[in-house]
Amino acid sequence: MADERVPTNDEGDTGLTRRAWIANGTALLGGGLLAGCLSSGGGTDTRPEGADTQTGGGEGPTTETVTPTDDASIQTAQQDGDGGSGEYAVSMAPMGEVTFQEVPEDIFTIMSPYAEMALALNRGEDVNAVYAVEYTNSLMDAITAPLDGVSVDWSNCYDSWNPSPEKLYDLNSDVHLADPAHVVTMGKWERADVVEIGERVAPWFGNKFSAEHGTPPEPYADSYEYYTLWETFGHVAAVLRERERYEALRREHEAIVSTIRDGLPPESERPTVTMVLPSTSDDTMWVYDVNGPGYHAAHTRPLGAVDAFADDDAVGNGTQIDYEELLDADPDVLVILGGIVDAHDMPAIRETLAEDPVAGSVSAVQNDRIYAQAGRHQGPLMNLFQLEMGAKQLYPEQFGAWPGYESGPYPDLPSDEQLFDHQRVAETITGDR
Repeated sequence: MADERVPTNDEGDTGLTRRAWIANGTALLGGGLLAGCLSSGGGTDTRPEGADTQTGGGEGPTTETVTPTDDASIQTAQQDGDGGSGEYAVSMAPMGEVTFQEVPEDIFTIMSPYAEMALALNRGEDVNAVYAVEYTNSLMDAITAPLDGVSVDWSNCYDSWNPSPEKLYDLNSDVHLADPAHVVTMGKWERADVVEIGERVAPWFGNKFSAEHGTPPEPYADSYEYYTLWETFGHVAAVLRERERYEALRREHEAIVSTIRDGLPPESERPTVTMVLPSTSDDTMWVYDVNGPGYHAAHTRPLGAVDAFADDDAVGNGTQIDYEELLDADPDVLVILGGIVDAHDMPAIRETLAEDPVAGSVSAVQNDRIYAQAGRHQGPLMNLFQLEMGAKQLYPEQFGAWPGYESGPYPDLPSDEQLFDHQRVAETITGDR
């Protein structure tokens, strides 16, 4: 998505359908790919960034609690393959332990990484809501282009930024892949509303403040924990009981990170980098930390890049800068967030920078090292592709040159130029493995 400044809408429907809810055992809340979407959104908000117990084998319900700990050792809710029957529980902050009577079918999301996680687990058709629908659709079209048989169309999804509680009743989802601590900051929600939706409609399951290790609101702050992107993906895979797909994709991630780590040049030989989101209304841009904590930098931090603004105390993560400030930092490489989606015109961005008397003096502009990236709001698929493109953009001698890119989908790289196996990823998602 357009980092944190995509105009989005909320419909405010008032339908109040209620469901037999999937049991939510969260003490923290209670005490202190396809045209599968259900409705579309419209509205006003602009962002700056009794359950029946199933039994198995006649032995009554079984509950298996999952508490993933790190990228290499995430367990899952099932012991005997994917999608088994019986009650199961998955634990993640800030929700605590969440109990499911059956595998969720209809999936509500706000932040696009969670919709992308569902897509990566072959559940994209079950997503009924996502933030910035048009932008996210364009981004997923570009990213999934190299993956045979993998596609998504969320154009009929509800645009879910700052939804109303009534709308969540109307959508009647089986799980809300969204952080309840984040939802209470969105303006339309009291904590009592969050608790009510979790109890009467479906559980919440998400962790948004891991994105930049931000500070969650009270009363969630004391119990909050931070997870990597792939740890979070492992928890979501446990909820959807997709252990095998998750583990196969995680192996691809571990392999590409290892390849990059082993191939990095010495730090003294690395270019300086600035990652920006250009304004669409003037000649400014927002600059983001390429080595910061959290999954917003999960595509740049493993590259060991030298941040051109690292020593500038006046420019922090998300600071809006002008061309003069960009020239002062003088990066060797300029990375454009959202550059592979329809909302940004890379040839026009390059031309504008080159023709400006100040920006045209920046080393990245003079040396034609202005590159498109996807975005910081990334799920597992975007993370794999952004690691690959970033390695080639920053270190062409080590990892092969990034092909010239003007617009359209992710380039179709020959298999011997890929840093991870695109076909194996596609087969993992579609089940042809």
